[in-house]
Amino acid sequence: MYVAHTSNDSVDVIDSNKGVYVRSIPGLPGVAGVLVSNEKSLVFTSNRGEKTVGVFHHGRDDGLHKIRVGGYPNGLAFDSKRHHLLAANVSRQDDPAPITVSIVDLHKRILTSDIVVPSRTRWTVYDPENDCFYVNISKPSQIVRVDSDDPDGVASAFEIPATGPHGLDIDLEGRRLFCACDQGGLFTVELETGKVSKASSLAGTPDVIFYNSRLKHLYVSIGDPGVIEVFNTETMKLLKTVKTEPGSHTIAFNPENDKVYAFLPGTHQASVFVDE
Repeated sequence: MYVAHTSNDSVDVIDSNKGVYVRSIPGLPGVAGVLVSNEKSLVFTSNRGEKTVGVFHHGRDDGLHKIRVGGYPNGLAFDSKRHHLLAANVSRQDDPAPITVSIVDLHKRILTSDIVVPSRTRWTVYDPENDCFYVNISKPSQIVRVDSDDPDGVASAFEIPATGPHGLDIDLEGRRLFCACDQGGLFTVELETGKVSKASSLAGTPDVIFYNSRLKHLYVSIGDPGVIEVFNTETMKLLKTVKTEPGSHTIAFNPENDKVYAFLPGTHQASVFVDE
């Protein structure tokens, strides 16, 4: 497992089978997130401190290559068919430059498109069936669609009736998006009809969410009061609440063993929850 360690400008590598820290990959200024493509055995990093994305093959980080993007990258999504990486960018305070999402062609290792979006981005996912990326936009509250085959602008948008779309994941089989908002609501978006529905209220302001397609569970990380809320996605009812630590808002998920990792900034640990 690869974990963005922003304060150290590095990515920490954890052996998820043994549950031990292995080593760190340095030289990634302001690294904000990590995405792994199991299909291509590739690892991507969003290096917010230098406006680059990093890419290397799993287990071969000595071959790390950096590519300049059009903003300060945050969320990442990958089209493994075309080798298109989308970086959802954010801005610095009082920066007058427009906010964009950047499309990187990994075959050519260049930025090929930089698309202006309405405001600050949050998380993003790729949908192979519709061949597009979905990106959460903070304000106005939207999820925008960017087509991967012809990424020359925002193709369409879903309006979300709550402040601050933040965590985002996709149910490929059920053809819907899960969107957790700062206002404390969990929403679903039916991709075939465009219908947006509030599924549940949350215990606080959410951050990262992950969908477990095998168990049909959704994990929602909430920093205050410091919990992970687990939802049954067939009923959208809350199943359980797992206590983490105040300020713990980042999680990771291993679908092979149903382990959820919560990163605890106060005690400098990773807490492991095994779902059943």
